[in-house]
Amino acid sequence: MQRLATFALLFALIAAGPAVALESAPANSSRDTVTLVSDTDAVAPGTPFRVGLRFRLAPGWHTYWRNPGDAGVAPQLALTLPPEIRSGPIEWPTPSRVAEGPVMTYAYTGDLLLPVTATPAAQAGPIPIQAHVRWLVCKEICVPEEADFRLDLPTGSPAPSTQAPLFAAHDRAVPRPSPWQAQIAPDGSLWVQGPELSPSTVTDAWFIPNHAGLIEDDAAQPLSVRQGGFVLALKLATGGRPDAELSGILTVRDHTGLETDVELHAVPGAAPAPPFPPLRRVLAFAFLGGLILNLMPCVFPVLAMKAVALAKGAASGEARAQGVFYTAGVLVTFAALGGALLAARAAGVAAGWGFQFASPVFVAAMAWLLFGVGLNLSGVFEVGGTLAGTGSVLAARGGHLGSFFTGLLAVLVATPCTAPFMGVAIAAGLAAPPAVTMLVFLVMGLGLAAPYAVFSAVPSLARLAPRPGRWMEVLKQGLAFPMYGAAAWLLWVVSQEAGSAGVLGTAAGFVLLGFAAWVLGVSQHASNGHRRFGQSAALAAVLLAAAVLSGIAVAPGVPAAAAGTSEGAEAFSPSRLAALRAEGRPVFVNMTAAWCVTCLVNERVAISSEPVREAFATHHVAYLKGDWTRQDPAISAFLREYGRNGVPLYVYYPPHDGRPVVLPQILTENEVLEELNPG
Repeated sequence: MQRLATFALLFALIAAGPAVALESAPANSSRDTVTLVSDTDAVAPGTPFRVGLRFRLAPGWHTYWRNPGDAGVAPQLALTLPPEIRSGPIEWPTPSRVAEGPVMTYAYTGDLLLPVTATPAAQAGPIPIQAHVRWLVCKEICVPEEADFRLDLPTGSPAPSTQAPLFAAHDRAVPRPSPWQAQIAPDGSLWVQGPELSPSTVTDAWFIPNHAGLIEDDAAQPLSVRQGGFVLALKLATGGRPDAELSGILTVRDHTGLETDVELHAVPGAAPAPPFPPLRRVLAFAFLGGLILNLMPCVFPVLAMKAVALAKGAASGEARAQGVFYTAGVLVTFAALGGALLAARAAGVAAGWGFQFASPVFVAAMAWLLFGVGLNLSGVFEVGGTLAGTGSVLAARGGHLGSFFTGLLAVLVATPCTAPFMGVAIAAGLAAPPAVTMLVFLVMGLGLAAPYAVFSAVPSLARLAPRPGRWMEVLKQGLAFPMYGAAAWLLWVVSQEAGSAGVLGTAAGFVLLGFAAWVLGVSQHASNGHRRFGQSAALAAVLLAAAVLSGIAVAPGVPAAAAGTSEGAEAFSPSRLAALRAEGRPVFVNMTAAWCVTCLVNERVAISSEPVREAFATHHVAYLKGDWTRQDPAISAFLREYGRNGVPLYVYYPPHDGRPVVLPQILTENEVLEELNPG
């Protein structure tokens, strides 16, 4: 009988095993194992305790946070407790950012505990706990799951259960209250302030909102750190309130790789303007950028006009006057560009350096202008010669106006190029008050005009020019061919912006302008009647060419994805960049445009070289190429994130959420390889 009682007691203990271990019977699948656990072996009346859902997810599978992001569903827990028990909400640990194709989600992988705090009444007996749970697990597919769990907690002196370490580990993964003040601006700039925050302590940061639909989850969050705080450039969701408060989890990473998670609450307010660099430095960069711009391939065609003007000025003794008028033309055009950019910004239009080349109408007009200049240099017609007895005074004035026109044209054809220091100067200038912006553009113009102005202003240098002779006419005619080459290149740019219809219209304009130049040249030395007839015919051809521009304006554009990709490159999009970074892959971003000569040269000599392509393959670097030929808004936003107002822009993202590196605008093969192969 005693033996029978012993066996009965053992059987009862075995049967009660799951309850004694304070872990429910599991819900098992090939994707996960889920149980209900407690942090205590017994419950004392009036003393809070915790129960929690324990997930053990199979490799590659994940479930979701309270805000799942762009996709997914958060776990749903329904507890059934005695009436005298009060329970709180789920205590969510910090999730990870998980890219699922083109969307960004907030999820958990591996082991996960979702606890709830319960408080029994002052007088309470054994506590039965039932839980009905629904959750979603995803890998390549998503599978909804559902289960019921039960725990029976005895009363007694509380003692940590065998699952208590799980709760302690969970507490370390829960974000702490934020010690910092935060403001969210209408443009999405999240300004976080604290004395501990500085460039020496913060290397990266990101924000996850508590609720869906507040920000674009897949958008990049560029970081700008300064002493006493930093700014995260969030992209607010379309249709959201720009003056609303924002709450969520902020993660800050320091130089050791340690991450700190805090519950952040941001109130509406304006983020501080980025610190403006010292004006002296900005102006120095502007002048150096304009000076170096003389060496860029965009300016080469105009060097022909400058060389001819120098030779004529030295021969006539008017080199100094021509230098003054040329400099005036440069400065007036730079001032006009600066004013146009300020006006565009005030109107809410995203415009940057070279913005006018995004219009196929402007590009076609520039191609015709350069073609006409080439015809003039070739001697097809004359400008500034004897014009109906106006006399030598107006003839001389025409020469000065020609120098002014040369300065204007030099600036217009230089805008498809950028030089070192220009990006910093232009970005700082546009962020400053309008008066400073105009000063920056004028100093940049002085840099562009400086070599020609100095040469023409110093008599000893002007005397170095060879004596006039037949060679001047030969030089003038020979230098027409760079103008024709520039016109041909602009025709290709039109093809990238307006397709075959744009090419046909531009080519028709070449024919009409060629006829106008020929008939004008033939009639310039004829009698008055024939001269007037020739001028009228030339004017009619020019007006007809102008009418062709309207057809180019409505020509269908080339899709950016088709125009912006090349062998080995994917079309850039913020969602694709976010997905690749979430995978931990290194990414090389190339922002370019068909009209950007600097971009095309960099691609040929640096990015498309065999060693760089091999390095991309070896390191599994994803190559994203953004086409700003028609100034795509997403690319404009990306440029602004990195303080740029024009292309090229090259950004390398090291693997595993490494800090982005901005490469120089004048790129070399070695500079790319050094970033791909550090050390």
